[in-house]
Amino acid sequence: MSLVVYTAAFLLALAAMLLRRPRTTPRSPLTVATRATTFLAAVCFVWAAPVTLAAVNRATGIPNVGAPLTYGSISAFSCSLIILLIHWRGGPQERIRRMVRLTVAVYGTLVVAVVALFALADARTERLTDLDTYYANTPYMREMIVLYLVGHLTSTIVLSAVCLKWARDEVTGLLRVGLRLILAGLLVDTLGFTLTKVTAVVARWLGYDLDVLSTTVAPPAAALGALIYSAGFVLPRLASAAAAERQSLATYRALKPLWPAVQDVATAPRAEPTWWQLWWQLPSNRLYLLEANIRDALLQLTAHFDQRVGHTAYAAAVQRGERQDRARAASEEAMIMDGLRRASGKCAGPADPPEKFRITIDLVELADAVHRLHKAAAPERIHTQ
Repeated sequence: MSLVVYTAAFLLALAAMLLRRPRTTPRSPLTVATRATTFLAAVCFVWAAPVTLAAVNRATGIPNVGAPLTYGSISAFSCSLIILLIHWRGGPQERIRRMVRLTVAVYGTLVVAVVALFALADARTERLTDLDTYYANTPYMREMIVLYLVGHLTSTIVLSAVCLKWARDEVTGLLRVGLRLILAGLLVDTLGFTLTKVTAVVARWLGYDLDVLSTTVAPPAAALGALIYSAGFVLPRLASAAAAERQSLATYRALKPLWPAVQDVATAPRAEPTWWQLWWQLPSNRLYLLEANIRDALLQLTAHFDQRVGHTAYAAAVQRGERQDRARAASEEAMIMDGLRRASGKCAGPADPPEKFRITIDLVELADAVHRLHKAAAPERIHTQ
């Protein structure tokens, strides 16, 4: 069983890593709540593994002390599910904070109660796989087991109800698919883990032995359910991230013609990073590095700019009826193109660089202009040869 839960813990931790936000993205409470929920699910499986329980018991010298740790982490996970739901629903920030504080207070009290009940109970016989049913009739242990099961069942039922409503009425596309996966995972968790645990415990109360439900059915069902609803959490985020990376790749390819035109500026970076430095990086990281190099090179090129060229281009754009922002972009593009020609020795005469220059032009538009310039110059080179 340890292998099953460790595998689930690893996959959940991987899902939490996939949900991390880029450095440049503002921190989102919803993203933080989603990552926390997935991470806490992984922690639950780590604590629940018999190998971990045995190691904790040996390290502390207290039989079954791994039980309150496991049940406490399950309660914290249940709390995170409710908090995730609160952030999903949205609303006024003060209302969200108030509901989050209330949820933390309720489940925090539950965790304290779990620890206190374990401290009061007589649980000297170590049980690594069947503690729930073995101590189902033991004072204080019985109440501890019921508390964590009720807390977890409550959170899954509430979240399932909301996901069912949203999946039917309010969302479309991959978000609806994600909600349905979450709903399916919670259903597997509720039926396969919580209700089988409850059935096995109640059977003990009534004098029957259905321990197999708790020891054999519940652990893999919990692992399967967690993996399914974690996929639901991750899928919409990964889809949007993949779309952003596709856009970054398209922009990166559009900017490629611009780099050879500016990389020979004296103090600019001498060369683009080699392919073995970039092959493992996401397109967004490659684009960030390329844009940084291009902007650095353009700033070094300002000594070759002629503001007279910019003024002429601005006046011409205004005369054509261009908006002010487009006229400024045309002025900036004209100065950059003229500066590139001057830097390469193709334009004679002294430059009159502006005192201050800030790059505001879209680099993709500039790359297109450079590409058009090279195409126009190609027949001339052929004729000269």
